[in-house]
Amino acid sequence: MDKAATSRILKILPLLNEKQKRLYLAAEAESIGHGGVKAIHELTKVSQTTIIQGKRDLKSNTAIESNRIRKCGGGRKPVVTKQENIKQEIETLLTNKTYGNPENPIFWTTKSLRNIAEILMEKGYKISHDTVGNILKDMGYSLQLNQKMLQLKESHPDRNAQFEFINNKSLKFMKQRLPVISVDTKKKELIGNFKNNGAEYRPKKNPQMVLDHDFPIEELGKVAPYGVYDINRNEGFVNLGISHDTAEFAVESILRWWCTLGKKTYPKATKLYINCDSGGSNGSRRKLWKIQLQKMANVTGLEIHVSHLPPGTSKWNKIEHKMFCFISKTWRGTPLISIETIINLIRNTITKKGLKIVCVKDDNKYELGIKVTDEELAQINIVKDAFHGDWNYVIFARK
Repeated sequence: MDKAATSRILKILPLLNEKQKRLYLAAEAESIGHGGVKAIHELTKVSQTTIIQGKRDLKSNTAIESNRIRKCGGGRKPVVTKQENIKQEIETLLTNKTYGNPENPIFWTTKSLRNIAEILMEKGYKISHDTVGNILKDMGYSLQLNQKMLQLKESHPDRNAQFEFINNKSLKFMKQRLPVISVDTKKKELIGNFKNNGAEYRPKKNPQMVLDHDFPIEELGKVAPYGVYDINRNEGFVNLGISHDTAEFAVESILRWWCTLGKKTYPKATKLYINCDSGGSNGSRRKLWKIQLQKMANVTGLEIHVSHLPPGTSKWNKIEHKMFCFISKTWRGTPLISIETIINLIRNTITKKGLKIVCVKDDNKYELGIKVTDEELAQINIVKDAFHGDWNYVIFARK
């Protein structure tokens, strides 16, 4: 083979698809004559079998006339085709029916792709962990975190009815362009160079060094982030308390939201609808909670409508999965070394759906154990709903 032919072949070859390459090299091999297949193979490193197949295709008009690159049925067969029961085996390993059964071989280990592939290979299947991942994706599986949704005790008989009540009333308020907020206190956080669960990108072998024990640092203390989530606007507010998480602190946080965002967003609003848990500082049995709401109603002139989620359903609170979870994602792996750090992290929490959060520091000191007298309780201008008045009520301003 002369230099001109060699140069021609090497220039044209990269421009061809698989079928064209096979036919072209076969034609060049035939032009060389005896030893042509070997010569082309040594020059291009293309398999002699492929060149020989190209020669057969040149003799067959169907192969040339077809628009297909390979003949029907060509190429490597999928694992699920070669090993028919592979999907059923994977399903058996992952199904909830066998989860918790000591005889299930994957029960005592993590359900990682590599562990699944290893168990399948022990059963005689030939499969890689990457292929397991592709099969799981085709089967509709994805990585899922545990969710705290199941109640240990029997649920309240009116649980679903209360959720329907809250949903219907929320829709009525939002149609009238009245504020509907979900409120709660996020988990208290220690301030200092403590480990924060999660990971962040850093240079290799250069992790963030933190204290080896989570003992509170007295001069730094801890913070209680009380959140207010505007359901209609996907907008959040966090009042960062440095004192106790009390009912007085809870209502102060809601009042701060109203003065900072609420009355500007809803200038014509005469009513406010609050959704909250049944326990904690804003619990349905908290007398101080209602006393403080009365004070807020007197100051703002608002009708304050309140609905408590049924007992044991705090994880259904909108603020938990619409705001708090994103704050946790923002600061994961980052030590909360100061109040300023926490405020900046909360303020920089954003989502693809446009969540924005305002965060302020609350320097007030809130006392524990404040007693509410019967006379003070009698002064509350409250109207309880016919359906579960302990969960649903309205507090009106006193003139």
